[in-house]
This record gives sequence, C-alpha cells and structure tokens, in this order.
Amino acid sequence: MALELYSFREIEKIRKAAQVVAEVLHAVAENVKPGVSTWDLEMIARKETEKRGAKAAFLGYKPPFSKVKYPAALCISVNDEVVHGLPKKEKVIKEGDVVSIDFGAIVDGYAGDSAITVIAGKGTEEAEKLLKATKEALYNAIEKAMPGNRIGDITYAIHETAQKYGFKPVLRFGGHGIGRKIHEEPFVPNNIKDIGKKNPKLRQGMVIAIEPMLAVGTEETVEDGDGWTIKTKDGSLAAHFEHTVAITKKGPIILTEL
Repeated sequence: MALELYSFREIEKIRKAAQVVAEVLHAVAENVKPGVSTWDLEMIARKETEKRGAKAAFLGYKPPFSKVKYPAALCISVNDEVVHGLPKKEKVIKEGDVVSIDFGAIVDGYAGDSAITVIAGKGTEEAEKLLKATKEALYNAIEKAMPGNRIGDITYAIHETAQKYGFKPVLRFGGHGIGRKIHEEPFVPNNIKDIGKKNPKLRQGMVIAIEPMLAVGTEETVEDGDGWTIKTKDGSLAAHFEHTVAITKKGPIILTEL
C-alpha cells in the first residue's frame, strides 16, 4: 500500500480533528479519579465529541486484526493493560491506578489520534517514573520525525529512552500513518525487533501517529480474553502516550497538542 502524502491544506483539516482529540482527552483525563468507572469516562468522551460535532473514530471501527467492530469511543487500559482496554461499568478506578486513555476523532473526513496516561490520585514512585519515561520517549521520537530520516529512527529513539529508564517497549505494537483513515501505512514500531525490512523514509506531507507503549518488566504481551484488551505478560505496569505528527520541511508539527 502506498504511503499517503498530504498537502498543507489537508494537514490543516487533520489538525481540526486532532484538536478535538486533544480537547476530549483533556476532559476525560480531568475525570480520572478513584471511584469513577471506565464506562463513566466513556460517556464523558462521547458527550464531549458530540458537543464538537465530531465522530468518535474507534466506535464501530473494525481494525485489520479483529473480526468484530470495536464497541466504544475510548480505549482505557489500566495498570498492566497496555492498549485497547475496553471501557466497562464494573471496572472502577482505584487510588494509584495507572490509566492510559487512547482516543481518535473524525472531522470532515479527516482523523486525529492521541493517547495519554494519568495516575488516579497518588501513584507509586515506579508508576511516576514509567509515565515520565514514556512521555519522554514520545518527544524524543517526535524529534526524529524529519524528512530524510527513516521510521526506524523513531523506533530507536523510543528504544533508547526506554533503556535509559530500565523499561521495555512492547513488541508488535506501535504507531501508524493517519489522515483520511484512522490507520494508514506505515507501521511505526516501538520495539527495534519489529523494524524488519520495511523501513520507509520519512517524507514531507506524511502524517503519523507516534505512540510509545512502555512496560516495567517485559516486552511481551497477552490478550486478556475479551477480544481486545492487551496486557503485559508478567502483569507489570504499562504506560502509553501518543501524538499525531505532520512531517514538514521545517520539522515535525504536533497536531494533537492543545
């Protein structure tokens, strides 16, 4: 599949969707508190999306790896859950929980995607360090999103940051191209073992979602049985940060920053 290249005008349209994503994520994150269920957060996301005249990109979306459509607007992954966590009424957030929130929106046929991880109440020192490392990995990776560099340069930046803190970038998961669709080529791996032969050059006009997912103890993951939620194999904590980034002559432009 060919890599999509977007004009400046199209990037502005992607930015519109990306700004909705940033605003909705902010509203959801503010409500991450002990006693709140992940389904309560889902309802906030739907309301905030509707208010802005946007469409939740994940709700009813059928990704390539699944036989069924995703039933929610948010992916909420708690503690040892890495990604694709299903919001559930019975899943109530507790003090110190590490909560990763992933959200995408579509506005006028263009998509934006972002993720943040927050701690409910007061977290452990290890949890705080994990969040710091994952966020740092994201910004170090974004710095490499320059025309002429390769996708692998982004992956190496994530890898080096994870190593510096003693954490593990998870295998087989990562970022992706984004624009007219929520998931486009290329795949942007988090783990250097996933780079493989396909390591395309970054070009002006590409728009990619960069999303490091780091775990405390292992790079291996397992599915938890609900068909979606991915957990760390050893039950250790995981964190996830993501931005939608445009690659331009002047360097990377983060579209999902408020």
